[in-house]
Amino acid sequence: MCLGIPGEVVELLDSNRHLAKVDVAGVRRNINIDLLEDENVVPGDWVLIHVGFAMAKIDEEEARRALDDLQLMGRAYTDEVQAVIESQIA
Repeated sequence: MCLGIPGEVVELLDSNRHLAKVDVAGVRRNINIDLLEDENVVPGDWVLIHVGFAMAKIDEEEARRALDDLQLMGRAYTDEVQAVIESQIA
């Protein structure tokens, strides 16, 4: 199953490579925000992440609902968090 997981942008890292540091459930990882180039992503924004790429910009309320739903799904949530932890975008 492929899921997107919400994360909060904490830092913009490299504008040329479209990288940002995002906090996902207490884990900080670099992700690619190139797909959101026209969204003006800034620290404090929430994004929906799949395999190291931000797929959509979402608001905090939507992020909280998504996290709650993912936690209810149990294993799928755990697997998606593990995928973020193992991603190696640098």
